Amino acid sequence: MDSLEDKQINISNKSQLLSEIYEQPEAIQGMLKTEAERVAWISQQLCPCNFAYALVAARGTSDNAARYGQYIFGAINHLSVALATPSLFTRYHTPPRLEGALVIGISQSGQSPDIVSVIEEGRRQGAPTIAITNDLESPLAMAAEYNISLGVGKEKSVAATKTYTAQLTALAMLALSLTDTPIQLEPLQVIPEALEQALASEAQAKAAAESLSKADHTVFIGRGFNYSTAYEISLKCKELANMQAEPYSSADFLHGPIAMVEPGFPVNLVSMGTTFRDELSSLAVNVHERGAQLITIGDAVLEGHIEGQDFFIPVPSGVPEWLSPIVATLPGQLLAYYLSISRGFDPDQPRSIRKITLTE
Repeated sequence: MDSLEDKQINISNKSQLLSEIYEQPEAIQGMLKTEAERVAWISQQLCPCNFAYALVAARGTSDNAARYGQYIFGAINHLSVALATPSLFTRYHTPPRLEGALVIGISQSGQSPDIVSVIEEGRRQGAPTIAITNDLESPLAMAAEYNISLGVGKEKSVAATKTYTAQLTALAMLALSLTDTPIQLEPLQVIPEALEQALASEAQAKAAAESLSKADHTVFIGRGFNYSTAYEISLKCKELANMQAEPYSSADFLHGPIAMVEPGFPVNLVSMGTTFRDELSSLAVNVHERGAQLITIGDAVLEGHIEGQDFFIPVPSGVPEWLSPIVATLPGQLLAYYLSISRGFDPDQPRSIRKITLTE
């Protein structure tokens, strides 16, 4: 059997996207080493008395990282987190009052004018501002008072992979650093190894993708910390495979959208940890009664799983639930990659999208 290093060499000769998916364990390990001191310094400059909530500005994949931020800052720092409405800043010219806000902009390129405008207005109003970006010379980084670098090297593929997991890692680092207790980043050290283990799910992701490719429409369902994961995997399937893939929380799905489930309809569940396992198992039974096929990305098989009919894409267990989106996203990226190929598209040349999108 090829070693992981040999497999990475073989992959790099075939697909830029797949190569960057495989770079993630090493990239995140490097980021943890290089950015820990910077994030600790930022937290020391930020007096918690200067902000009562966080406002996060982001677009696209970065917006899914912001959804994770809502949970991580809420759970660890007890902060309310709002997602910014950039059009109020750029089009309506009526920015909200930002007194009491910690304003965070997230963008892999740091180029989008509307995200920059939120940070600029935050500084104008005297709010502390942080840019999380892969380019410390970008307009976003220049606009912010503080910067956290993703530090994962240039991402050449159009679809974001390693920059997304780095954004989640940056948010987790910041949340841990903003606590009243001495900074403890040790819990994050499990991530690189867990990411490497997650790559072992490639065969299961490929098999699930080949089945999913026969459908025209699907849903991705998560809850809690992995609500963001459902959104991100759904986005990757849209970008790479041109599939109608809608994201939901399991709670929202029961409030009406479940009506779309009919015989043969594929339902994808993201299940990590024990908090929502019973709820998601119950949902699995519910959609099976309506004739659905189930694909689960998770650290344990749900009770509603039907062997021989459903697909299970394993994620390493033992990762704290609040960190699990960083790891659970990787099998989802593999699923989207193979779904693109199964549907006859080139994952390295997604249709009608570009690496950098400038919105105002």
